[in-house]
Amino acid sequence: MKKRWIALVLLLFLAVAGYWFATVPASPVPAGSASAARLQPGLYAVVVDDFHAEDASRATPPNRDISGHPGRVLDGEIWRPQSPAQPGPLVVYSHGFMSYHREGVYLAQFLASRGYTVIAVDYPLTGMAGPGDPLVTDVVNQPGDISFLIDTLLARNSDPQDVLHGSIDPGRIAAVGVSLGGLTTTLVSFHPRLKDPRIRAAVSIAGPTTLLAPAFFTDMQLPYLMLYGDADVIVPYADNALPVLQERPGTLLVTLKNASHAGFAQPAATIMRFVANPDTVGCRAVSSGLAEEMAGDTAALIAALGDASDGINIHAELRVCTDPPPPTSMPAARQHMFTTLAVSAFLDSVFAADAPAREAANQFLRQTLGVENAGELSVTTTTGQ
Repeated sequence: MKKRWIALVLLLFLAVAGYWFATVPASPVPAGSASAARLQPGLYAVVVDDFHAEDASRATPPNRDISGHPGRVLDGEIWRPQSPAQPGPLVVYSHGFMSYHREGVYLAQFLASRGYTVIAVDYPLTGMAGPGDPLVTDVVNQPGDISFLIDTLLARNSDPQDVLHGSIDPGRIAAVGVSLGGLTTTLVSFHPRLKDPRIRAAVSIAGPTTLLAPAFFTDMQLPYLMLYGDADVIVPYADNALPVLQERPGTLLVTLKNASHAGFAQPAATIMRFVANPDTVGCRAVSSGLAEEMAGDTAALIAALGDASDGINIHAELRVCTDPPPPTSMPAARQHMFTTLAVSAFLDSVFAADAPAREAANQFLRQTLGVENAGELSVTTTTGQ
């Protein structure tokens, strides 16, 4: 019943999305700045392909009273540059809880125009389209989904008859995710049993980390960007962003001032663009009855992720909407602009084809971005303990 109510609301939103999307103004740009220059789309036209695959080697577990499935079905889309001059990086994007694969379309389109291939799928049980109410504990299976997606795309990359042939550099693969997708990204990048060593850079956008103890972050070399809004009440900033700076030296944190949690998703700038703070919508969903389900799932989630030997905080408590959202938050279009700037610069600092371009992106991310936009964001990093 709860899922049907949520689905009806989301379908209503999606029904008017086309109209509102057509009327949304372009994200505000700081004129004449390095930020404005880096916001320009890349040289490539973007091709969007439907994607369907099933991992027959891994089952989808039962969801409460709904039977499981012998495989894991992954439907979504691929955003890719048209006729790239050379192989480029691959980005696997993970959506958040009760969301879907197009929540980060603004970022996927931008990255594809700059030579990246981006894939995003609907996860079987944590999204809005799965059977039954979304099941947060299935996040433990999503790192395996990412590994399967990488396997699938690299196989297509090697097939001379495939449109992806020769377009992906297997040595340049990143994981990016929002909210529960941010946790998915962190798990596939760092979890001692679930990580995929092919991941060479990781971006967690508003991802929960309270479940992770300091011992979790044993890999100090993998480039890791965290992006949070300091007004986030769904995944609170103080609980999830700041501790990691002490737990994992070298982590880069971009903090958007007065930015919300839901504001990172595409619908916040289209169908919810007149909502003063998108987190009010998210918290209403929680207060409608999902809070009890989430509380019940937390213990099961901790158990699924492992124990102290895996770096899991077995005594963790998740605070979700325990504080009221501020009346207003950063406009979502501007939040998307800063997300695009930070994520693209971070990925370029790791994956750009030549050293000067990597250094220029690194310089922009660590210094220029914060200076040019000092009233709206800050950039923090640690170098060691």
